[in-house]
Amino acid sequence: MQFQKSEQLFELSKKRIPGGVNSPVRAYSAVSRPPVFIQRAKGAFVFDVDGNSYIDYVSSFGPCILGHAHPRIVEAVKLASEDGLTFGAPTEREWELAETIFLCMPSMELSRMVNSGTEAVMSAIRVARGFTGRDKIIKFRGCYHGHADGLLVKAGSGALTHSMPDSGGVPFDSAKHTLVAEYNDNDSVESLFAANRGEIAAVIVEPVAANMGVVLPKTGFLSFLREITEKEGALLIFDEVITGFRLGIGGAQQYFGVTPDLTTLGKIVGGGMPVGVYGGRKEIMETVAPTGPVYQAGTLSGNPIATAAGLAALKLLRDTAGFYDSLEQKTKTLAEAVLDAFGERVCVNQIGSLMSIFFTEQSVFDFQSAASSDTDAYAAFFRHMLESNVYLAPSQFEAMFVSAAHGSAEIERTCEAVRAYGKKR
Repeated sequence: MQFQKSEQLFELSKKRIPGGVNSPVRAYSAVSRPPVFIQRAKGAFVFDVDGNSYIDYVSSFGPCILGHAHPRIVEAVKLASEDGLTFGAPTEREWELAETIFLCMPSMELSRMVNSGTEAVMSAIRVARGFTGRDKIIKFRGCYHGHADGLLVKAGSGALTHSMPDSGGVPFDSAKHTLVAEYNDNDSVESLFAANRGEIAAVIVEPVAANMGVVLPKTGFLSFLREITEKEGALLIFDEVITGFRLGIGGAQQYFGVTPDLTTLGKIVGGGMPVGVYGGRKEIMETVAPTGPVYQAGTLSGNPIATAAGLAALKLLRDTAGFYDSLEQKTKTLAEAVLDAFGERVCVNQIGSLMSIFFTEQSVFDFQSAASSDTDAYAAFFRHMLESNVYLAPSQFEAMFVSAAHGSAEIERTCEAVRAYGKKR
């Protein structure tokens, strides 16, 4: 398999783009090889600039749940494009998309479109602070909520110490109101509330963590968060940028039966176009300008191309019988193949169409257990799968995404590549 053109493009890109890429994980530094440059995609496959094809489990990190370049979505984008790319003015499809989201997720009585998951989370936190009149928030170690300054923090020497910036260029004052708890650890949350009584505006959580690999909530953990936020007068924010419309048409909140105050969405809502959405209870969202004092704006928000793609995607998800059951069965087949090939040498976490293979012998349920993974072992596995024409995320701590376009042939070819590697080891 040749990668000559990809390697040439990477060298050229490094002259004009930091690290040669426009998002860090694309640099492939975690898997010790130059990145593959993709030229096009269709269905379950991506095709690189050197003419290689791959069964794709990155799915643009989630949004392509229907497969790449689905004809209905592409047609919707083409038709919308003929009328103009952006107006900076209201359109009918903005209301239609907000109504569709509400019908799928009744907790989102009012919603506001933005242009990315980062922007949605940043805005939701601002709303939570404006509504409660409080400054502090709780996030969980290992949960990623975009690159806004106040969220790029770690817990220092422990979850209960002062938060410190986890990125250059982030002032301490931007991070000092962000408290960090341990995912799946009720006690760490209770301790933070006890130490900051009446000061916490919100708890924000990925209901299924998917940015330290896929980590499932323990039974009762999300319900506990709902109960303690209500008790303490704080809001509960579900970051469903990944889980929204992935675990089911009603997202993780429907899947687990826990209703948040605010929700952030992205990925699938745009049908593959750049988009983000935040929303929740009417009384909370009415604090957003122009009806309230919390300011947020965006010229490209709700642009006609993204709304057209999003409406086409959500309609397909709603109208396709057995859609989510089929996705989950495919993903379970992959998970079983990995366990058969590696046995106790790996931990496989899977829910719906999300899955991660951790190269560790212990169960993975939080950041510390995820960090026990052998990243060199994952890198070697990644390189084998790439050479076997299977495209995985170039990091141990990202998810695998299965799409409707993955047929039985693609699933079996993937399982064969997994088994071949397992035999060599």
